Amino acid sequence: MPVASNAYWSECANPKCGGLSLWIGGQRQFPVSVDWRPNKDLPQHIQRDYLEAASIVGKSPRGAAALLRLCIQKICIHLEKDSDNLNKAIAQLIADGLPARVSKMLDIVRVTRNEAVHPGTMDLDDDQQTVENLFKLVNLIAEELLTRPKELEEIWGPLPEEKRKQVDERNARSADNKINQTPKP
Repeated sequence: MPVASNAYWSECANPKCGGLSLWIGGQRQFPVSVDWRPNKDLPQHIQRDYLEAASIVGKSPRGAAALLRLCIQKICIHLEKDSDNLNKAIAQLIADGLPARVSKMLDIVRVTRNEAVHPGTMDLDDDQQTVENLFKLVNLIAEELLTRPKELEEIWGPLPEEKRKQVDERNARSADNKINQTPKP
């Protein structure tokens, strides 16, 4: 049923769903196809940006994309990495042992239209698919950098202190051996 000349409501054909969708200009505007809830371990100030991005994505994919890129920058600040340069922050995380798959996620966000959050600029090419990918990436990055370390610490912490020290000493020896085995140029 038409709502306006280029807007339509449609009812899902799946009898278990039966939900309504709003289409404008041939693109579905509601409901959205991405889970717009932020990772629960994101700090509140980052969750606010994420939720604001979700609230405007239908009206301004560019604005939503800029807010999501800002979320990534704020995650790096939260982890006490370089706050002015996302590339340097990623390098610092890699030096701290960041897995390659996570650095790849961060670099996708950094490289994809990276001018979007710089003052006075906004990328005109951010579209629905780019924004959906950014929503997914923000939550995947939060899962890897915030949730998993927290969960591991919850399991690691109760182990006897003596055993944790032994593991730390073993790991330090292993790191020293690796450095000493590296060929000199």
